[in-house]
Amino acid sequence: METCYIEGEYIHLNQLLKKLDWAGSGGEARVYIEQGLVTVNGQTASEIRKKLRDGDVVEMKGRKAVTVRQAAAEQ
Repeated sequence: METCYIEGEYIHLNQLLKKLDWAGSGGEARVYIEQGLVTVNGQTASEIRKKLRDGDVVEMKGRKAVTVRQAAAEQ
């Protein structure tokens, strides 16, 4: 499982997919989400700009990542 460190309280799902290099662009991320290929905490994601917070688990095409808030990671 990959770890994606986020700054601030949250990151939008489409931004996370780009940050992880799971999508090459915002448009590509949108397509993956609209096609039902992305899950958040085991539920199929439908919101392109869904807010992901510390500890959320995202899966897509056999890949899995957990979000970790940067401040929490430094403690």
